[in-house]
Amino acid sequence: MRSITKIELQYAHRFYKFQGEAQYLHGHTGILTIEVEDTVDPGVNMVFPCNEIQKVAWDVLKNFDHALILREDDPLLPAILAVYEKQGIRNGAPSNKMKGEAFKTELATAYPECRLVVTKETMTVEGMIKIVYELLKDKLNIAKLTFTSGVNAATQEYKPAGTVDRCPLCGVALVNGVCPKCGYKKH
Repeated sequence: MRSITKIELQYAHRFYKFQGEAQYLHGHTGILTIEVEDTVDPGVNMVFPCNEIQKVAWDVLKNFDHALILREDDPLLPAILAVYEKQGIRNGAPSNKMKGEAFKTELATAYPECRLVVTKETMTVEGMIKIVYELLKDKLNIAKLTFTSGVNAATQEYKPAGTVDRCPLCGVALVNGVCPKCGYKKH
């Protein structure tokens, strides 16, 4: 069975070297749907609490919210960084409260201090799914990801890794036999 949750992301990007309207910097509201698969835990009668899926995912994905997403070879990138430097916000500002942990994968690098994600490929809905899966595959038993942005949508199914030991009291994945949420210890 699957537990399904949605996360909304506001971001700006452009399709560098694209010969259409998307070559211009523009913004979107994107909706990421995450489907996590496992057995139904008899203690809490669910696969995985959706609010916990959101917490796990949001720790990483908040880097994409209210962020600028540019390809690494986009000539706007150095110009944006120069403007941020001139404004004194390149290394963060007191108002920047949405920072996630910085990350670097084969597909993307997050610079949370300046609300910037730099990607290897153009950030399409398909590209976002690839990036999200890479970031969350070891944290959640993902069965399917769907990302919609404007009139664009993409989806990808995955073979879930298998059953995850979860707390019978709150459904959260156990870490070394202990629930990080309520402290339950597996005997």
